[in-house]
Formats: sequence, C-alpha cells, structure tokens
Amino acid sequence: MELLWKLILLLSLVERLAGSGVLLRPMFTKQPGSVVFPIHSGENRREVVFSCEAQGHPPPFYRWKLNDSFITPRPGSRYSLMEGNLHIAHLNKEEDVGIYQCLASNSFGTIVSREASLHVSYVENFKTQRRSPVRVREGQGVVLLCGPPPHSGELSFTWIFNEYPSFVIQDTRRFVSQKTGNLYIAKVEPSDVGNYTCVVTNTVTKSSVQGPPTPLVLRVDGVMGEYEPKIEVQFPEVVPVAKSSTVKLECFALGNPVPTISWKKVDGASFTRKVDINKASGVLEIPYFQQEDAGMYECVAENSRGRNSVKGKLSYYAAPHFTEKPQDVQKTIDEMLVWECKASGKPKPSYRWLKNGEPLDPMEDRVQVNNGVLTISSLNLADIGMYQCVAENKHGRIFTNAELRVVAIAPDFSQNLLKAQTLARQGGDILIECKPRMSPRGMISWRKGKEALRESHRVMVLDNGSLRISNISKTDAGIYTCVARNQFGVASSAGSLLVKEATVITSPAGHLDVTVGESIVLPCQVSHDPTLDLKFTWFFNEQLIHFGSHGAYFEKVGGRSDGDIMIRNIQLRHAGKYTCAVQTKVDSVSIATDVVVRGPPGPPVDCQVTKMTETTASLSWGPGTDNHSPILSYTIQARTPFSLGWQAVTTVPELLGGKQLSATVTDLSPWVENEFRVLATNRIGTGEPSRPSKKARTKEMLPRVTPARVSGGGGGRSELVITWEPVPEEMQSGPGFGYVVAFRPLGAQGWMQAAVTSPDASRYVFKNESIPPFSPYQVKVGVYNNKGEGPFSPVTTIYSAEEEPSRAPGRLKARSVSASEVEVTWKPLPWSTNRRRILGYELQYWSEKQKQDAATVIRTAGNKTSVLIRDLEGSSTYYVSLRAYNSAGVGPQSNIVNVTTKKPPPSQAPVKIMWNTSNSKVILKWDQVHALENESEVTGYKVMYSQDKHSRPSVVETNNTSLELSLPVNQGYVIQIKPFSEGGEGISSRQITIPKIADAIAMGAASEFLAFPLVNLATLIITARTLL
Repeated sequence: MELLWKLILLLSLVERLAGSGVLLRPMFTKQPGSVVFPIHSGENRREVVFSCEAQGHPPPFYRWKLNDSFITPRPGSRYSLMEGNLHIAHLNKEEDVGIYQCLASNSFGTIVSREASLHVSYVENFKTQRRSPVRVREGQGVVLLCGPPPHSGELSFTWIFNEYPSFVIQDTRRFVSQKTGNLYIAKVEPSDVGNYTCVVTNTVTKSSVQGPPTPLVLRVDGVMGEYEPKIEVQFPEVVPVAKSSTVKLECFALGNPVPTISWKKVDGASFTRKVDINKASGVLEIPYFQQEDAGMYECVAENSRGRNSVKGKLSYYAAPHFTEKPQDVQKTIDEMLVWECKASGKPKPSYRWLKNGEPLDPMEDRVQVNNGVLTISSLNLADIGMYQCVAENKHGRIFTNAELRVVAIAPDFSQNLLKAQTLARQGGDILIECKPRMSPRGMISWRKGKEALRESHRVMVLDNGSLRISNISKTDAGIYTCVARNQFGVASSAGSLLVKEATVITSPAGHLDVTVGESIVLPCQVSHDPTLDLKFTWFFNEQLIHFGSHGAYFEKVGGRSDGDIMIRNIQLRHAGKYTCAVQTKVDSVSIATDVVVRGPPGPPVDCQVTKMTETTASLSWGPGTDNHSPILSYTIQARTPFSLGWQAVTTVPELLGGKQLSATVTDLSPWVENEFRVLATNRIGTGEPSRPSKKARTKEMLPRVTPARVSGGGGGRSELVITWEPVPEEMQSGPGFGYVVAFRPLGAQGWMQAAVTSPDASRYVFKNESIPPFSPYQVKVGVYNNKGEGPFSPVTTIYSAEEEPSRAPGRLKARSVSASEVEVTWKPLPWSTNRRRILGYELQYWSEKQKQDAATVIRTAGNKTSVLIRDLEGSSTYYVSLRAYNSAGVGPQSNIVNVTTKKPPPSQAPVKIMWNTSNSKVILKWDQVHALENESEVTGYKVMYSQDKHSRPSVVETNNTSLELSLPVNQGYVIQIKPFSEGGEGISSRQITIPKIADAIAMGAASEFLAFPLVNLATLIITARTLL
C-alpha cells in the first residue's frame, strides 16, 4: 500500500509538470549512426565518437551497450562518456568492432536507440614479392590472379601493364573483376606479352597497394586453335539485393574467337531504361533496385564455335520500415491497453517489445504480444513506463517508442456534469448519462430527490452507470442525482427531468391526384405541448426541400402550429412521396403523402422506319409514359432537307388511336431523305415528340413534275433560245435527273430534241444558220432520270432571235431648255417588220471635254420620240447620238449633233424685301436682281407663299419687283422669292414670316444679314393704328 501511495504522489507531480509544459519522458533528439573507420598504416591516434542526445524531465542519464553487453567506462579505460556521447580512444580493430546502442533513462523509464555498427577499413601490403611466369599459347585464354592482401572494407582493382601509368584497358577481350580482382584475357595475342601488376585500392581509406608483377610469356609450341566460350566470371545462383540499392552482375568468358556477351531476363521481359549494359566490360548494372527488378537473369557468351550461359536469381529484400507506430497514451487503472505496431519489409519483419530497455516478458495472462500487437488488460500502476516496439528481419532492426501512463484519481464530475435539465416526452424513453472521471472505477448509485432510486422494469441503472427510464409518465419528473465512489473519494452531480406532452400529427396520411399546372396544399397539422417550439421540415423523395430554391414552386403556408405547404403550378417531376417531419426538443414525428401528377404523355420511344417505297414509309414505335392519363391518339411528323422544320403528314390509317403503334406515311416525294417523329396525346394535352427516326430515303421512280414557265426568245443571230424554271431537287424523283428540250417550227410535224443533263439548267440555245430571224417555234420541255423519261410540259410558242435594227433614226435634234437641261427629239423608225422589231432607242451624250467612250447612256422603251437630259452644266457644249435597239442588239448610229446649254440663272437671291398688310392685301417689294457676266438675264420672279413651313406653297410669277397678293390678313404666311431666267430658276430669298394680325395694319422688312427668324424683326417694327 505504501508503494501505491508513492506512485500516486509521483503521478500527481508528473501531472503538475505536464501542466507547466515541461517535456517529461525521455525522447531521443539525436541517435548514433553507423561508422566505418579508416585505418592507415603508421597512424597512432584512432578515436571514434558515437552521438546520443535525449530530452526529458528529470534530465535523462545514459548507458551504452556493445553487442548487447553494457560498456562500463572507468577512469583510464579507452571508453568515456561526455553527456550522452560515447568516446572510444585508441581504437582496437579486433575488440571494438560490433553493434552499439545508447540507452536514455529517467524516472519515467528507459528507451533504447537504434543500432549503430562500427567497422574498420584498411588494406595491408602484399606478403610475396615475386610471382612465377604464366606461360600460354597464342589464341589461348588466361586468368591472372590478384590475390588481395589482408583487408577490411570494400576494394577496387586495376592492373598495370609493364610499368606505371600504363593500365590495362578493359574491352571485349580483357576484363578486370571487381569481385575477385583477377585479370581475364579471353584470347591472348602477342602484344599481351609483358609484366602485369595488380593494384588494390581501399574505397574508404583511398590507400592503394601493388602486388608483385606477374610475367605473361608466350609458349613456342604452337598456336591455340578455335574453341567455344568458357565462362570464367559468373555471379552466384542467388544474389540478394536491397531495396533502392545498385546491383552489378559480372560475366566474362574465355574463347577463340573472342566471345560476345549478352544479357536477358529469363521470363522474357524487356529491360527498363534505367538498366545499364556494358557489353565491353561484361557488367550488367541496375540502379535503384525495386521489387519489379527481381527475377532470373541469364548471361550468354557466344562465338562461331558455340555458346555457353549462366543464370542467377536477383532476390529483392528490404529492411523493416514502420507503417504504424504506437502513440503515447494515458489510461486509468483497470482499463485495457492495445498498441499496434506494423512495419513493411522483405522478408516480413518479426516483432518484439521492450519495457524500459528490457525485453517485455508476456508471462502474465493479462500481457499478450501477437504479431506486433501488444495488449495489457487490467492496467495497474506497475505497468507505467517506456515501451519500445522492435521490428526486425535479417536485413535490419528498427525501434519506435511510446509512453504508458496509468493514473489513479478520486471521482470527479468537473468535466462531465449531469445535464442540468433533461426533457422527455410522455410515453417515451430517456437515458441520463453519468460519466465521472475516476480511477480505478468504483460504484455508481442514483437518488431521486432525497431518496435512493429503486430500480424496476422501467427504471434501470446500466453497467456504465447511466440511468434509463422507459414509458415515461408525469410522476417520473423530478431531480436525479448520480453518486460515484472509489477508494479515493466520493462525488455526485444532479439534474432535473421535465416530462412534456407528446407531439401528434392530426392530418391523416393521404394520396393526392392532380393535373399538371394545378396548385395544391399538402397539410401537416399537429397537437403538441404548448411550452415547446415546433420545427417543420419537408422532404421530397427523402431529399430535403429548400424553399425558395426550386423555381418558386414550393411555398410555406402554415402558421405556428401547422406546417402546410403549397405546390404552385405543379409539374410532372413533382410527383412522388412528400414527408412532413415535426421536431421538438423532446420528440419528432412525421407523416407522408403520395402525390400523383397527371400530365401530357411522355415522348414515344424507339421510332423506326420499317419499310420505304417510292412515296410511302412504314413506321413503328413504342408508347412512352402516359403520365397517369391514357394515351388517346398519335400524330406523325416528317422533316426533309427541303422542308421548313417538322410538318404533319398524311397516314394510313388516317386517325391513329392510342393503341396504334404502327402506321404508313403517304404522299411522300420519291428519292428524298426523310426523318420521322411521333407525338402522343391524352385528355390533358400533347406531349413532347419522340426522338427522330434514322434518316431514310424513299425509292426512286420516273419523274412526274415538268418544268414551269417554259418560254424563250431573244438571243443572237440564227439562235433559238428556250428557257424554263428548273424542277426542285425534291421533285426530281431520282438520281441522274435532266431535261429533254423539244422544238419545231410552227406548223411542222416532227420535233427536234436535245438532252440537257444538268438538273439546275434553266436555258437551252439551239443555233443553226437555217433558222430564219424572228420566226415562231413551238417548244416543250420534258424530264428524265435514271428510271427513264417523264412527261413534257405544255407546248408554248416562242420566236427565234431577230436581227438588229438596220437603220439609224432620222431628224435628230437637240435644244437647250435651260442651263442644266437639253431636249432631244428624233423621227421614229417603223416599230416592226417580219425580221426585226424596234424595242426602243439608246441615246448617248458627252461633253466637249470627254470622249464618246465615256458617254452617258439613256435608254427609252417603246415608240418614244423625245428625251429630256437633266443635270448638265451651264454654258457647256454637249454631243448627242442615237441608235435603235431590240433583243438582238443595237442598230447603226445616227448623225452626231451638238448643243450648248444656256447660261446659268442668277446666283444672287432677292434682297431688301419689304412688306405691309392692309385689309385683305399683302404688298411685297424687293430690289432688282442683276445677273453676272456669265449668267443669264433675269426674266421674272416666282413668289411662293404658304400658311406654314410644311404645307405645299402656292406660286405666282411676275416680271416686276413688286407684287400685291389678295390674302386674308387674319392668318400668318411664309413667303419666299426667287428669280428665273432662260437658264432656269435662281437662288431663293430667305423665308419671310408675316404674322397673323387681326383688324390692324402692319408692315415689315426682311434683312439679308440677320440669322435669327424674320418674324422677330418684323414684330419689332410693327406699328399699329386704331382705325377710327
């Protein structure tokens, strides 16, 4: 018992230290690493240091092991400790080589570091000074042995030929093994004769030693003949290779001729790009070795005399690597500890556990170790300490640490008080949890009010201390107290239980049948405890409804005590199961309503074309969903490349009932690609169409449609031009479509025919010198395709090409009308003869500054005999010519006449316009306009007046500079004056506005300089007299 209380006091101290943030248990911050120590001959100072450092409170102390035996540093010994570091002085290569481990301990336990090895590296001198000559025949293979001296650590080998620095160069004939150091010459040549010296280098110390020279001498008793390869350098049958390391396989053969070396994997797999094959030196190198690189490898040596091979297996291994580590844990007395420790490796690692640096002895039944899993049941204070999982295979050993704390405490509710108030519904069940913190676990009892609670079939205290009450009634309400005891103390916690009325949904579960577009209300009304708040939640097909995010279809319409919702403009997709869930603090209830939505049918399925003829298509389809209203009828639509979208078609039978799942479409055009779709209708409406059928083409047949608007005429001399409107592609009834043009002189019996192969052609020209001009012909145009010829169009009469006019118009005259206009007249030709017609005249005119090629052309139609040319320049000379024309062309040109336009009209506008009104008269006066030298003299003036700016003005001409107008003065007027001459009309004056003045005499003037409206000035100078 005294030990128990000491442990409790220690744990209290530990908890206080932990609360202050101080690291308690020992934890390595630096662990020893393996050392390869180079030893050079003649070196006296040989010191090795292994590092070890750990954190902890109290500060850890350190010990060391060599090959699982403790090292005891003593004064004067070669071992010493400086903090946690181990110093080894005067290294002894026989005694000090081995495996070292550091142990760090404090009052919380001991941990052991990873293993660190100490190896020494050296190479001694060769013992012998001379070697006997090696005698061989030319062409024979030879092996020169190196025989390296005593050494430790990895070596590399080279050979000197005769004297330094002439080294043997490796190639297909010579090879130096880095495994044995021997020199292999596949086929000796005379140039190989000499002394060979093996040079051995320690790769750590970088020191090299040379062996005694070996003379190579040629024998004189003949030359070695050819022989098959003999492999002298080969790798073991099994080569273990560590993960991510680099492996090199050597293979070399003697032979005559010199053998070639090749490599392959026995399973036939190709080498990856990382594999390096040095064919010259017979080495296969695989860096970063992985599991997939393992397998059987074969070296093949070949020459003209034969082949030989060796095989060896590369086996993959990996040192252990933790994949799951135990973590520090704190438990209470009597709890169970389960720690899992997992590691990867090949071969599969084994596991063992250490406690405070010593092997854990699972002698007790409560301590079990199974494949890395440590289980300790019924924990006690003696189990406290540092634990380490050790995972190992033959290629390595690794350690991981974890601390186990076992605490002993009196009952404590500070972290887990009973709930102050627990609500329960009448008739329901309730669980009041009691979870005090205590170790070891003691006894738990309950009180109701001040009396001990009596257990019954309704009231039970569970094994974990919690209280369960079933079928709660109002009498169960009250204050409940949980009391916890163990050997270290007693504690309690209390809370009240309130019993509430159960929540009941009064709306019955139902089934609603609605039509698309309608709005419905789903009821959810409840009775409940008035002291509890309600929360309504709706689900559609078990998915929560988010009101406001479903296109405004769903809307809450209930009050505080009911949760009714409205579905507006219901759609087919809204059919399903609706659940109203009502929740209070004490209970929750729900009710479901199934909603069936009737709507137009869904699209029919699998629309197929089963048969095509020249003008019909047989279709079949499957019914789509009827959306809870039987299908009454079907409609078929078709689409072609020539139609404007989908069009209704004629079918057999004409009316397609709701049970009809096939029909024949009629009146189709031959040789046209069609698509079909089907629509279903019920009493609610017509649904969406089916997917279009695959495109299908009607069969070809003889064409039935003839060209329209067959006509003709015109063309050149000796031509008969026949025109028509091409038949649309959808009416051509098949491939190879063309036209047959038939024609004959009017009154003839036989027809001449010509084929036009282009289906887009609209014109045919027959040219023959025997065709008289302007002769009547009967023509018709037929059609054909690959199936044969179709019908001809009705016969129509056209005329052959006429001849051009043969005479020029006579009596051509030109007269200047104004500065910008010229009138041209002529005598017409006879309108028609039996060979030609006159359709009109073509007039050309050009100025004296231009050539006739740039002339402007005016064409007249019919028997017109004059033309007015406009927009000419004043005082300019123009030339005019005339030709007659018809459909064949133009006739000869008339004589050319010239005409000079009149001078331009005056460029000055009338100014100083004065006006006055008296009774029903408006009197105007203005200054005379004088023409400039290059302008025509003024011959008169035009006075234009209107009641507003937008109405059509009236015009009065006068030769004077004044005018009296009889106009009512009770209206306003807008007046303009412009001069005219033989050259035309001049520039208008500014607008004069005469205001409306009733029963008054007014006068005014228009200034040629004012830009603002004249009515303003006129208003300023108006004088009015009152008539007496």
